[in-house]
Amino acid sequence: MKSYINLSLVFSVLLVSCGPAQSKNSSSENTSQQNNIKQPVLKPEFNADSAYYYVAKQLEFGNRIPNTAEHKQTAEWLASELKRHGATVISQDARVTAFDGTTLNAINIIGSYNPEKEDRIMLYAHWDSRPFADHEPDVKNQKKPVPGANDGASGVGVLLELARQLNLQNTDKGIDIIFFDAEDYGTPEFYVGPKNDDTWALGTQYWAKRMHKPAYRARYGILLDMVGAKDATFKKEGFSRYYAQSLVNDIWSTAASLGYGNYFVEEEGGYITDDHYYINKMRRIPSIDIIDLRSDTETGFYPYWHTTHDTLDKIDKNTLNAVGETVITYILK
Repeated sequence: MKSYINLSLVFSVLLVSCGPAQSKNSSSENTSQQNNIKQPVLKPEFNADSAYYYVAKQLEFGNRIPNTAEHKQTAEWLASELKRHGATVISQDARVTAFDGTTLNAINIIGSYNPEKEDRIMLYAHWDSRPFADHEPDVKNQKKPVPGANDGASGVGVLLELARQLNLQNTDKGIDIIFFDAEDYGTPEFYVGPKNDDTWALGTQYWAKRMHKPAYRARYGILLDMVGAKDATFKKEGFSRYYAQSLVNDIWSTAASLGYGNYFVEEEGGYITDDHYYINKMRRIPSIDIIDLRSDTETGFYPYWHTTHDTLDKIDKNTLNAVGETVITYILK
């Protein structure tokens, strides 16, 4: 979900929510010499065209809403892409209950690099799309599904490109890329029953109670949410500061050093009840949310958030690149 809390005003407003691995050179001749030669390390790269392709591909499947054929097809494709890029993949089936009592057949998809490593980094995003465009100005459209180009597909697109690069890098780091499901099935604005923040991020809450590996632990986590729109501003989100201030500072410093200070702005944002909130609260894994927070919109988010206009034409490769290059530079340093 995305629940935005402005503590300074002391009130809460419900919002929201390709290639093979590099092989080490070996030879029966000159083995002893080669053992003393350090192999060159590839400079971390990020291809925004590839990330954009991954965003577009998700939208081609249609609405990624639990309990639909399009949702199942997308899940199978996401798992296959992670496998293609060298990850060990687990698809975690999760039956969760929506705000209105509907049982959702959700799927969390975990792709692990070097799963035997104890020292781990967790990168994650939600892959489902919202069934309700409850921020549509025209009430007749509020029960239509949201395409979810930025809210959902952009974070997944960046992480799939990161997976591709991790495979090319033949990284020796323990990294888990997790696509959480049923994040965006939270209580809609038009619902007349009780509203509860915990109706969001259902797949994440399920995973936090039943992790894919017993006693799983990561050194830190990075959530990507709405990371593809033109003129995005990534403010320092409140729960990120509260639970992982040093990680926030490091990521924003990395972005500035790469020339992306116009995206990763030195401003404090509100408190967003997003996937990272539950990872911090329930699993104590210090996690931050890289999320587009705006000062010039009524909701505080991207202008097309939770509308039928969250479409591919709103995605900007420059923004995808700023986020992707910042994250891959930081995790592989």
